[in-house]
Amino acid sequence: MHVTIFGATGGTGLRVVRRALVQGHRVTAVVRDPARLPADLRDRADGPSLDIVAADVMDPAAIRAAIADRDAVITAIGTRDGRAPTTVCEDSARSITAAMDAAGPRRLVMVSASGFANGPGDDPLTRYVVKPMLLKPMLKHAFADMRRAEDVVRASGLDWTIVRPPRLTEGDGRGRYRAAVDRNVLGGFTLARADLAVALLDHAGDPSSVGHVVSVG
Repeated sequence: MHVTIFGATGGTGLRVVRRALVQGHRVTAVVRDPARLPADLRDRADGPSLDIVAADVMDPAAIRAAIADRDAVITAIGTRDGRAPTTVCEDSARSITAAMDAAGPRRLVMVSASGFANGPGDDPLTRYVVKPMLLKPMLKHAFADMRRAEDVVRASGLDWTIVRPPRLTEGDGRGRYRAAVDRNVLGGFTLARADLAVALLDHAGDPSSVGHVVSVG
C-alpha cells in the first residue's frame, strides 16, 4: 500500500511508520516539524519508500497533496495532556476528512480509545466501575475530544475504520493482538504501541472492517 500517516512523530504514529516500512509499504509521514523524527528516518526521506511532508494537519489545503492517490490514510493524532481541555482530535479529523473528500482517497483508519466505551465485551468490574467511575472522570476532556472525532469520521462518508486500543505500553510488543468488532475486548487492558501499529496496518488493508469500530488488546 501507499499510506499517509498523520501524527508520525507521536508514540503510536512513529511505530506505524516503522512497521509500515518493514512491511514494504510506501509511506508518506506528515509532520509539523521534521526535525522531531529520528535521524534514521530523516536520512531515508525522499527515497523509494518514505516521503516526509512538513504541513499543518489543521489546514486541509496544506495536506491535500500528501494524501492524493494514496491507498489509505492513518491518523494517530492525540493530545499530549489527557487531563486538559482539547479539540485536537476533533479538529484534525475535520481537516483530514475534508482534505480526503477533496483529494479523492476513501480509506481512513483512526486511532481512538477504548477507555470511554464501556459496554459489551467488558467484564462487569470494567464496565460498571473502572471505566465510568475512574477512567472517564480522570480523562474526560481527552475522551470527549475522541468521541467528537469519531462522530466526524462516521459522518464523513469515507470508508472508515475506528480502532480503539486500551492503555498503551512501550516495548517491542508480540507482533500480534486480539480484536473485537463493534464490542470491547474482554480482558484487553493493555497493548504495546508496536502491536497497535500492526493492527492499524492490518485494518487499513482489510475492507471487511470498513464502517466498523474495532477494539484491540
